[in-house]
Amino acid sequence: MVADLAVLVHVAPAEAASLEMAFIITGSCIGTTDGACVDVCPVDCIYSKKGDNHLFINQDECIDCAACEPVCPVDAIFPDDEVPESETEYVKEAADYDYDSSEPGLNL
Repeated sequence: MVADLAVLVHVAPAEAASLEMAFIITGSCIGTTDGACVDVCPVDCIYSKKGDNHLFINQDECIDCAACEPVCPVDAIFPDDEVPESETEYVKEAADYDYDSSEPGLNL
């Protein structure tokens, strides 16, 4: 927890706000991209494009319903505040993803 506080001190408020995500798809999705999460999402907020190696949840569209989390066959989806420490790189990756150049759905 102390390490987490140290990181937060060094993150500008605007940047910290941009990293707030409802759910994060982590590394377990790489190479799997099952698509069960896409099928159950009621707002089509899970994105991909040709060349991506996993799926991404658009933070601006996600309604935090959690429908995607239990259907993931590789347990790759976590609430943003429960992402395992070894997987935290995916929080920033999801925040930086270019959703405008992608489309909702399994498009890999």
